[in-house]
Amino acid sequence: MSIARRDRRDRIDLTGKVAIVTGGGRGLGLAYAHALAAHGAAVVVNDADEAAAEAAVEEITEEGGRAVAEVVAVGGGEAAERLVERAVAEFGRLDVLVTNAGILRDKVLWKMTDDDFDAVIATHLRGTFTCARAAAVRMREQGEGGTLVLVGSPAGQRGNFGQTNYAAAKAGIAAMARTWSLELGRAGITVNAIVPVAATAMTESIPAFAPYIEAAKDGSPLPDFLRQGEGFGTPEDCAALIPFLASEAARDITGQAIGIGGDRVTLWSHPQEIAASYSGGGWTPDSLAVAWHTSVGAQPQTVGIPAPKLPAQTVGIPAPKLPAGV
Repeated sequence: MSIARRDRRDRIDLTGKVAIVTGGGRGLGLAYAHALAAHGAAVVVNDADEAAAEAAVEEITEEGGRAVAEVVAVGGGEAAERLVERAVAEFGRLDVLVTNAGILRDKVLWKMTDDDFDAVIATHLRGTFTCARAAAVRMREQGEGGTLVLVGSPAGQRGNFGQTNYAAAKAGIAAMARTWSLELGRAGITVNAIVPVAATAMTESIPAFAPYIEAAKDGSPLPDFLRQGEGFGTPEDCAALIPFLASEAARDITGQAIGIGGDRVTLWSHPQEIAASYSGGGWTPDSLAVAWHTSVGAQPQTVGIPAPKLPAQTVGIPAPKLPAGV
């Protein structure tokens, strides 16, 4: 590590802080747990997979960090209470919560079952709610502020083909971040949603990215058109955002949706009215039909995650064909 890079890292000091990372056994969650520990925080690594959670703790402790595993599937209030109680029992307090745990059950609307929908909502949306509630209670009791980092997704910002359940949950998470930033502001608790984009087991299933992710496993760097043009990189690229938001340097940042991936960091806009038209005495269906395309609806908003702008060939890998709707 270069001196300049080490100095930048050392200015963010989380010594004495205690964090919980849900879904911290692999992928992005594992990268978040490592980053928090590397900057001095003690970490409760949560995962439903005991082997993954224990392996994460072993890695962190071997690197000189402090961590313990708490194996439970998030969703219900009892699991959330267990996580907070473990943090307090092991390390005496709670300062940071990262709600990363999630699953996928992708299907188009007409094929998605009740179970497909409920499972994703329970883990992502309800799990974020119950864990944040338990953490907020503890942080308010401590009276020293805190940090909630809620993990969103581009699918929640723009929708995505075949992801009714996932997109709905992630959109709800962004809305909860805005709401809780208002409710918890007086307690000094910041709440932000992050929108990470990285090479993980979830994104491996995206045909446009799969060949490049596979090549990266063999040591090939992700090309610049992905890292910069698409803001797509490794989980470690996204992890830098977590210690920053947990630090004193970010005490005035709350209620935001912040994207990160590859070489790019972004700020997502909040939904807001962007056009208006008026009709004295109110509107009728007929007057709306006449006015829509020439006034308020003249420039409708786009939906869906834009298809990556792939070169015809990169490092010998032919550009894949994108399926309809991706």
